Amino acid sequence: MAETKPTAAPATPSPATPAPATPSPATTATATPADGRVRAIIDAVLPAVDAGRFPIKRLAGDCVRIEAHCFADGHDALRVALRWQADSGEEVHEVEMAALGNDVWVAEFTPPLPGRYRYTVMAWVDAFETWRVQLAHREAPDDICIALAIGAALIEAAAGRADGADAATLGEWAAQLRRTAAEAPAAGTAAAQLKAAALDPSRTGLAARYADRGHAATCIRELVADRARAGFGSWYEMFPRSAAAEPGRHGSFRDVEARLPYVAQMGFDVLYFPPIHPIGRNNRKGANNALHASAADVGSPWAIGAAEGGHKDILAQLGTFEDFRRLLEQAAHLGLEIALDIAFQVAPDHPYVLAHPQWFKHRPDGSVQFAENPPKKYQDIYPFDFESDDWRSLWQELRSIVDFWIAQGVRIFRVDNPHTKTFAFWEWLIGGVKRAYPEVIFLAEAFTRPKVMHRLAKLGFSQSYTYFTWRNTKAELTEYFTELAHGPGSEYLRPNVWPNTPDILHETLQSGARAAFAARLVLAGTLAANFGLYGPAYELMESAPREPGGEEYRDSEKYQLRHWPIDRPDSLQSLIARVNRIRRENPALQSDRSLRFLAIDNPQLIAYLKIDPPSGNVVVVAVNLDPRNVQSGWLELDLNAAEFDLAQPYQAHDLLSGQRYRWEGRRNYVSLDPSHMPAHVLTLRRLVRSERDFDYFS
Repeated sequence: MAETKPTAAPATPSPATPAPATPSPATTATATPADGRVRAIIDAVLPAVDAGRFPIKRLAGDCVRIEAHCFADGHDALRVALRWQADSGEEVHEVEMAALGNDVWVAEFTPPLPGRYRYTVMAWVDAFETWRVQLAHREAPDDICIALAIGAALIEAAAGRADGADAATLGEWAAQLRRTAAEAPAAGTAAAQLKAAALDPSRTGLAARYADRGHAATCIRELVADRARAGFGSWYEMFPRSAAAEPGRHGSFRDVEARLPYVAQMGFDVLYFPPIHPIGRNNRKGANNALHASAADVGSPWAIGAAEGGHKDILAQLGTFEDFRRLLEQAAHLGLEIALDIAFQVAPDHPYVLAHPQWFKHRPDGSVQFAENPPKKYQDIYPFDFESDDWRSLWQELRSIVDFWIAQGVRIFRVDNPHTKTFAFWEWLIGGVKRAYPEVIFLAEAFTRPKVMHRLAKLGFSQSYTYFTWRNTKAELTEYFTELAHGPGSEYLRPNVWPNTPDILHETLQSGARAAFAARLVLAGTLAANFGLYGPAYELMESAPREPGGEEYRDSEKYQLRHWPIDRPDSLQSLIARVNRIRRENPALQSDRSLRFLAIDNPQLIAYLKIDPPSGNVVVVAVNLDPRNVQSGWLELDLNAAEFDLAQPYQAHDLLSGQRYRWEGRRNYVSLDPSHMPAHVLTLRRLVRSERDFDYFS
């Protein structure tokens, strides 16, 4: 299947609320069956998301294991096949599903490219296989001869479904069986000889290939395969306007370009910008979210739009489209992708407000209703009304914004507050975009109720923000990340964890303790395959809240320019670079599914491991959750999944400090001093006896 890429943005389909998938006859009870001769039952196809209403998610190149629960009445033989194809292609692949016992069948397939795939489990009562199995148990020659005549008819029917040489081979075999059945009684042919002619493996396999599937039950499911960056990546968020080399000057794309080596040196893959569009002047917020702005205040980038343009324009102080495209190219040379913020909301002076007043809610006095989340008020932002009578035009225009930035070269979008827009819209928009551009990645910024977050992930978002920021104790982290790695949501929700964002400075970081920042960095970078930092606030350990008990930064970049002394000696940039290098060099840290928490007898210590079976890479992480005191305890390893021999001594190599420890058995002692380093990230290496009779670790 060749990957196809459109040369131009395709016409946007007319928006409509997507209809739910039509259930198959095999899985729906009806008063009158569509075909009562369908005897096979497909009781379940796993994995599944809401019984197949939504697709499961994988990465292109991942092997996908499908399990089907299939059976039929009586004792006839059942066959089950798995068929799969890309939505964009016509080639259909098929693999026979293997019976595991207890009516469970399994098969695997590998989607080679990003895109949407359909896979179908097909089950049928197979007359030929039933005949073959029963014939093997017959002993009386007369009984066998009757069976041969029956088999000849089945094989002749298979020949009719075949063509070319296969049809000829099957036709000759059917004729041979008929002759044998007619002549055997007189010739006194032995039973074993009669069965041998009918059970020839080469020809039975050929007949099985052309089985009669006229009464097959089917169950169709979908899968979305994303490119590798959706499954593993390190994100760095920065405000371009604060990238100037000297204080007081508004930064530009050229300033960001000069800072690209700094971001790349820390090992990040994705550089994410808040909105880069013109910022509204009406009701502009001042420093620290002040209701009234001065003439010098730059406003919030999320208050999008002014007289000079809106979502398809660039703030003039940042530069031109030529500057932006140059920035994309320079970033790519350093292995960085640029991610843009998609915020579907407007400032009061956005051109949409005058051109399309029907897209907004109005108060009794005729003014447009600004955004609110009581007690918070956002006087500088107008939300769209997704219940507008003109919703179709609104949907089309919002889709055109995404298409516009894709045309500029952007392939990753962080979406602001998607939970405040209708769910049907996201399913339509993301589905349409990813059918045209399968490589596009959408990150949902939705710190909201769990069911809402999960619904957005089901609707198509490639990644999701999480509650990591508010999970800080050993019990909280263990419960939450076990759910993310192994719960039902693991089939569709890919976590992207952030210790901080421009909106969130959690109290664990407000002490300013270096150990707290280091510990949260290690947790984020090793618990999840995708993580991100809002910098330079993080590496410079920005810790002052706007007011006691709050989570907003004092002098937040959301409302004012900041100058960051990124070369400050106490910066965490070298530790961040080390963590990102460890992530890249250890395949075990590049997925979430192998995460297992380990017993350790101190509530202030948390320990877990990740394993990559193909490479044999085993990583054990221990973190001190107390930023002030030395904590120690006995860690108990569980390495059954890695087939690691704990009976022999082995080496635990700490990739953070470079230290090596000789460990033995399942229980080993750990002590972590937060004044030096609050964590171990250990790789385990086996002891090997060399031919010269000395030991080394491998």
